[in-house]
Amino acid sequence: MTLVSTGELARQLHVSVRTLRYYDQIGLVPPSRKDENGKRFYSEDDILRLEKILLLKSLSLSLEDSKKILSEKSTHAIVTAHKAVLEQQRAEIEQSILQTTSLIHTIELEGTIDWKALLTLVVNQEKERDWQSYFSEEEHQILAEQLPKLENDDLTTKKWMNLLKRIELCVQTGETPQSEIAQLIVDDIEILSHETFNGDEELMEKFWEVRKSKEKSEELGLYPIDERILIFLDQAIVYADKVMESG
Repeated sequence: MTLVSTGELARQLHVSVRTLRYYDQIGLVPPSRKDENGKRFYSEDDILRLEKILLLKSLSLSLEDSKKILSEKSTHAIVTAHKAVLEQQRAEIEQSILQTTSLIHTIELEGTIDWKALLTLVVNQEKERDWQSYFSEEEHQILAEQLPKLENDDLTTKKWMNLLKRIELCVQTGETPQSEIAQLIVDDIEILSHETFNGDEELMEKFWEVRKSKEKSEELGLYPIDERILIFLDQAIVYADKVMESG
């Protein structure tokens, strides 16, 4: 029977000598023979067992579970449980990606991190939202599917973000709600709102009434829009309605 030393096995399988000693200490991969000086020697079966351990480790299985699998104890149950753990880890990673995307979009909208607004948004995301206080079940379903979300990178979200930034620029540069630029923004909002709400003007009006309320927006976990933007937009819409009526 051919035996290899700890050093030779470590080089062969690209593991450390310390790892091999530890696996021996916990009874995971004990060597077939030790000489009087304590030097370890591994057989082909030992090497195969170690290769299996390394394979299971690459699948993120714990050493304890790997040991159970090699002992052929509840192999299916252990691997199934491990799959569930991986799926949970994947869900957590996906949630982290969504939150990071929200952070990126917040920075794009604000130009910096508004920690107060961001913390409010995160806290509200963890709360149960009482949409039924303002919308029917059917309306809520439409809104859940259609409303832009900061955690998404879709075209609709980008369009709404650009509109908010354009209104912010109007406020910063002193444009009036009656200006041509402001009225073009109102036209764009009407077009985008029609897309977002599937042409349901009643639902659109109901949503915007809720959206203009800081308290209600926070309650529903919606992105906190600067009050100056809401006021500017409201005045621009009122002016557009007056022009339409007079025309």
